[in-house]
Amino acid sequence: MTNDAKPDFNFEGFVCPLPLRDYPQIVMGHGSGGRMSNDLVKHLFLPLFDNAALRSLNDQAVLAMPLDGGRLAFTTDSFVVNPLFFPGGDIGQLAVHGTVNDLAVSGATPLYLSAGFILEEGLKMDTLGQIVTNMARAAQEAGVQVVTGDTKVVERGHGDGLYINTSGVGIVPPGVDIAAQNIQPGDAVIVSGMLGDHGVAVMSVREGLDFDVDVASDTAPLNGLVAAMLEASANIHAMRDCTRGGLAASLNELAQASRVGVVFDERAAPVRPAVRAACEMLGLDPLYVANEGKLVAFVARADADAVLAAMRAHPLGADAAIIGEAAAEHPGLVAARTGIGGRRVVDMPLGVLLPRIC
Repeated sequence: MTNDAKPDFNFEGFVCPLPLRDYPQIVMGHGSGGRMSNDLVKHLFLPLFDNAALRSLNDQAVLAMPLDGGRLAFTTDSFVVNPLFFPGGDIGQLAVHGTVNDLAVSGATPLYLSAGFILEEGLKMDTLGQIVTNMARAAQEAGVQVVTGDTKVVERGHGDGLYINTSGVGIVPPGVDIAAQNIQPGDAVIVSGMLGDHGVAVMSVREGLDFDVDVASDTAPLNGLVAAMLEASANIHAMRDCTRGGLAASLNELAQASRVGVVFDERAAPVRPAVRAACEMLGLDPLYVANEGKLVAFVARADADAVLAAMRAHPLGADAAIIGEAAAEHPGLVAARTGIGGRRVVDMPLGVLLPRIC
């Protein structure tokens, strides 16, 4: 190709839907994990980067290794949480846990991480040292190693102190096949614990809110919990860690990818009283509030009780609960049974409820 030749990109799949045309510039909602994020991915990035691994739109790619026939899980994530420190964690711990969890919910054993640091001029060295120390401790506790990385510095006023990108690789054991496309009508829907802790913890320090009970982030590595679940059953069809957009976004992503419906009892979804009260005060639905140490799983009904028992025996699954089931009706839609006996649609959030949450 000569210097003035045009690259041979295929633009045939590029369709700009109304949500993109309505926003000629990027807005905060495009990073929310909701419908605006999905539109950006599905109608901009996916058509131009299109390939079989990307097309599944899971939180990680599961790739065949040509030499030995094994499978490699690969993921990447960026962290821009504000503030850098919050009750229960900091941006460094979050960067490790978030990437480990994206690998774990594919059934992979996380092994190695990379870490890229975007530092703002003027960031205190003591602050960076504390974050990296906690990050190293989080990696050790999760059983992974940070084996490569990069550091860049931007001018004062252009970086909010620190951004971190982490990528991770892990090995998917033989016989493990966890993906949204495997969900079947009748599967039980299980959540691993209390919802909304992370979002409320970050918001409390960001906005200076004082609750009667301290709420701490749930940030934690889920690979040990997932290993216990897989030991209990080979019939775990799909999993997702409920980060941006909370449980509601995760259920919608899985329902749309599998083309099944989801029905759950909103009273069965575990939420701490303090988190529920904070959400009521802020006008938020805890189903849409971010978590950093919780997952939702779709499990064959016959194995649901065994998986639930294994989860409850693990420290990170003590409050696990079966909240609903996959259904053949209303494919791609999520509905909640309400406390008064009706049903309501739990839609994908359009934009951002709590910006800069992870």
